[in-house]
Amino acid sequence: MDAKTPLKNKLPSRHVTEGPERAPHRSYYYAMGLTKSQIHQPFVGVASCWNEAAPCNISLMRQAQAVKKGVAAAGGTPREFCTITVTDGIAMGHGGMKASLPSREVIADSVELTMRGHSYDALVGLAGCDKSLPGMMMAMVRLNVPSIFIYGGSILPGNFRGQVITVQDMFEAVGRHSVGDLSSGDLDEMEQVACPSAGACGAQFTANTMATVSEAIGLALPYSAGAPAPYEIRDAFCMTAGEQVMELIKLGIRPRDIVTRKALENAAAVVSASGGSTNAALHLPAIAHECGIEFDLFDVAEVFKRTPYIADLKPGGRYVAKDMFEVGGIPLLMKTLLDHGYMHGDCMTVTGRTIAENMKSVKWNDKQDVVRPANKPLLATGGVVGLKGNIATEGAIVKVAGMKKVQFTGPARCFDGEEACFDAVKNKKYNEGDVFVIRYEGPKGGPGMREMLATTAALYGQGMGEKVALITDGRFSGATRGFCIGHVGPEAAVGGEIALLKDGDIITIDADKGTMDANVSPEEFAKRKAGWKPRATDYTSGYIWKYAQQVGDARKGAVTHPGGAAEKECYADI
Repeated sequence: MDAKTPLKNKLPSRHVTEGPERAPHRSYYYAMGLTKSQIHQPFVGVASCWNEAAPCNISLMRQAQAVKKGVAAAGGTPREFCTITVTDGIAMGHGGMKASLPSREVIADSVELTMRGHSYDALVGLAGCDKSLPGMMMAMVRLNVPSIFIYGGSILPGNFRGQVITVQDMFEAVGRHSVGDLSSGDLDEMEQVACPSAGACGAQFTANTMATVSEAIGLALPYSAGAPAPYEIRDAFCMTAGEQVMELIKLGIRPRDIVTRKALENAAAVVSASGGSTNAALHLPAIAHECGIEFDLFDVAEVFKRTPYIADLKPGGRYVAKDMFEVGGIPLLMKTLLDHGYMHGDCMTVTGRTIAENMKSVKWNDKQDVVRPANKPLLATGGVVGLKGNIATEGAIVKVAGMKKVQFTGPARCFDGEEACFDAVKNKKYNEGDVFVIRYEGPKGGPGMREMLATTAALYGQGMGEKVALITDGRFSGATRGFCIGHVGPEAAVGGEIALLKDGDIITIDADKGTMDANVSPEEFAKRKAGWKPRATDYTSGYIWKYAQQVGDARKGAVTHPGGAAEKECYADI
């Protein structure tokens, strides 16, 4: 049996379906009910992060079925498989958060291994929660077969006694409860109405930030990332994605044709413009790394610095993802950025057209105030800012969207790990004006670079959100607000200056200037460094141990392998 079309002769699946020596392989496909014609069509992997861990992922299996219908309608053979998701909303505030960032690597690795092992020709990836979005996009550019990304969609907003709420309000409610501002009965009622549907957290937290990135970077179909999970239109987007990936096979358009340096800058621009999650400064370098492109935290911060903040989205603003979708979606945001010179219009996308061509038919909606015109922004500087200084020589990141002041000076209160800090906050053992320092929470030191939403939300619930600051070599949730600086590098575990700070050291943060420094001289830091010793970890086996041995620094995305620059052979070319 020879390949049925010249196209099949060039695709990876020829290794498992073509020629007499592949008869045993074909027998497996007949065992699963495939016909001869289906076996000799292109094989499209339909990868889903479906699980029953949280509402973010619960609708992905249904959406995957619509993708498969689209692939089949366009003459392809879909092969569905699942990978893991660790959902931050469930993992938050305890040891489970150590599994969150490492799950990004497991998702990318497991999708790669499934595609490699079965020689699939293209990929449609569905993801719903924070780390699953970048993990799936990393797999796409790593494999470099024709690919389309699909976001599972956001959750609908909750309603507590007439007030629109999100899960952010639930985390802050814990702080309100701790100071007697919310009764146990009210807390119980609130938790039952905060999350009323399937879908990822509804504001511009990490999931919706990376969903916005998926359209701006060109890997998702226009409008597809904005539609909430319960909306029936999601199935139409999924069906279209299945059909379009077959077109990409014919056109030979691959992810690395799409994800270029300019596309990464477009992605950073929409993060800044939407007041998105600081986690994007970790994930964009990781995606770039898979392509062999140098694009680190400082490159991301440069784009943030020149891009205005224009989308009035929670947690810093008033609206949620559903609201933006209903007034024009992510293309509305991209259109005004493009029109005013903040995006590159010549970048290719999965439509087979450029960003500029996709935006031609997008009309500005002047009957809404969710997204401002880019020449009339909420803030002239972006909603996320990079910082550098003598306690962050490899950089740090802060979200300033919605903040009233962007400078802060105060004495350090140092904690080795989040739990110690949360205990101080819960018991109100701190002073207004303090700068909390949470260290040994970086990629290696955590291990796993935990998010600190439980602590920051409790501070807001106590009414202290903008009266203290917090810096960490760990991360913050996209739901975090206030003066919270994450990704401080070098991290404490490798002897970074954050490990050498002492209670009472005066720390000055200036997000306008992009600086963060302690009043400690180089000589004093050197003296402290001489007496510093690495901390032992409790994680001496299993995946968390393995991750700590491999992971790099936050500046370059906390990646675990050499990336595209070291590649000798790309999977797509086997």
